[in-house]
Amino acid sequence: MYNCISLQQPIYNNMHKYQPCLLPQGNRNYTIVDRNKADSFVSRKEAAIPYLSDILEHSNNEAQIVETLFIVNEMLDNGVKGIDKMYPVLSRFNNTTSPNIQTYLAGIYRKTQVPDAFGPLVKMLIQNSLRPQTSNFDPNEEIGGAILSYISDRFRNQPQK
Repeated sequence: MYNCISLQQPIYNNMHKYQPCLLPQGNRNYTIVDRNKADSFVSRKEAAIPYLSDILEHSNNEAQIVETLFIVNEMLDNGVKGIDKMYPVLSRFNNTTSPNIQTYLAGIYRKTQVPDAFGPLVKMLIQNSLRPQTSNFDPNEEIGGAILSYISDRFRNQPQK
């Protein structure tokens, strides 16, 4: 689903030095993240949510936002509860034109199924269709997949008539 790899970390005095997130560029269509940093947050589970929410609420740095969304996505994959309650903070990015942010945001919405996120996903897909972006990958794949997941889950949970 997501294109990313982990960096091997240099160790100084028995401590890892975290590396910044590297967004896709050139012929590389994936994000490079610091696996140790991500794992550190994921291991803190629900206790990490306020810190990550604060970053997403205040940051305007695309790489920092993408890295934080990557960590939030990893937390979802590891069963961390309460990510759906982050929607008010995540919704700040509903109008973004960044394919990197759109991709991770759509993946998080696909997993959390917050009802309020369906409309923004459709809006993102339509806007991207009207103004195609040049990117190393197509965020519409993830956005469309999230929309289909919403629809599928909705009908799966409806009683048969």
